[in-house]
Amino acid sequence: MFWRLFSFVLFQGVAAGIGWYVAIPGGKVVAALVLALTGGYVWLLVDVSRGVRLLRWLRDEMANPVALGNGLWSEVSDRVRRMARARERLTAESENRLQDFLAALQASPNGVVLLDSEGRIEWFNQTAAFHFGFDAQRDMLQHLGNLVRDPVFAAYFAARDFSHDVTIPGRDDSSTKPVRLSVHLHPYGEGRSLLLSRDITAVEQAEAMRRDFVANVSHEIRTPLTVLAGFIETLQSLPLDDLERQRYLGLMAQQAQRMQTLVNDLLTLSRLEGSPLPSVHEWVPVRALLSQCEQDARDLSRLLSEQAHDLHFEMLGDCEIAGSSTELHSAMSNLIGNAIRYTPAGRRIDVSWTLQPGGGGIFSVRDTGPGIAPEHISRLTERFYRVDRSRSRDTGGTGLGLAIVKHVTQRHGAELLISSVPGKGSTFSITFPASRVRRTFSEPLAA
Repeated sequence: MFWRLFSFVLFQGVAAGIGWYVAIPGGKVVAALVLALTGGYVWLLVDVSRGVRLLRWLRDEMANPVALGNGLWSEVSDRVRRMARARERLTAESENRLQDFLAALQASPNGVVLLDSEGRIEWFNQTAAFHFGFDAQRDMLQHLGNLVRDPVFAAYFAARDFSHDVTIPGRDDSSTKPVRLSVHLHPYGEGRSLLLSRDITAVEQAEAMRRDFVANVSHEIRTPLTVLAGFIETLQSLPLDDLERQRYLGLMAQQAQRMQTLVNDLLTLSRLEGSPLPSVHEWVPVRALLSQCEQDARDLSRLLSEQAHDLHFEMLGDCEIAGSSTELHSAMSNLIGNAIRYTPAGRRIDVSWTLQPGGGGIFSVRDTGPGIAPEHISRLTERFYRVDRSRSRDTGGTGLGLAIVKHVTQRHGAELLISSVPGKGSTFSITFPASRVRRTFSEPLAA
């Protein structure tokens, strides 16, 4: 500011000096004053023009450089440039932080929706778009209540009590494939809201399965316990001859065996779910597995009926499977045992192992029983699911055999396939990948 005042005074002084020098002797003072005022006016015009250029430059948002020489306006322009560059850096840093924040929200496994104070959508991630069917081009700045019309959510949104979440159907919810979403609103800022959505379909299904599992186990164990308690009360309260006592004891042993089988199957399932995957370096001969399964099958057939089943075992391609011999035997014997239980005595059951041209292998059990209706096939591997509950109990089934088969199959990278024709029979096959099968050389297994 000092130099600005000094230049003004200097400019007037020089002008006054010129007037004093060129004026006639009698008018030097007047000439000096006139030129001093004129010089000040010229200096002011020059200064104002520089200020106008600076103002125009600012209005143009500093698009082009401006030359203002030295002095106040030049210093002002330099300071404005520095402030603008600092602001641009801060803006760029804020934009980068915002983009990083939005990228983090975009990567969230939960749906995220940002709402303004009026409940309009300001932003949402892809998960929320999938959950609610939002479209970025169509639904931005739309009111959330116009897009999510579920009555439960509408009441929740209108009540403004966001201390808890609500559960609503998802976009793709149907009777055959339910989809459930947990939705929770969190107020923030000046009336804004953050909506979080989470797909809890699997959680609800797991909870339903847990409840069903506990109920089924309780029911399955309570039935033989009731029978045992009745027989024990009979033995304690009534005088029985040896023949009657032996018959009651036999029925009690049968019910105890049923409970023991159920407990063993439950322990097997628990072990399968909690143990590491079977090794790919432990090789089990298929021939030994089939021989053991055949012996077990013939013993079970004789136990269940006086007339044994017509069992045929065939092995096409001698080889080994990488995995657990105990688990593989459990899966194979369960399939064969089911075929024996549900096939009438004397009927044919075919058990085969076939080596595939590509290197994989197929273990197959084909029976000539009553068959299974198509609507039941997809649920056969559920725990305790039975097509005919009364018949399953009569044959000693626990409802866990195919669940065990499914777990063993998945743990060995294989696939369980089921086909059936009502009235003609069923075929259960386990297809092992080539990575789990290797060929060996020996004589074929006799049928």
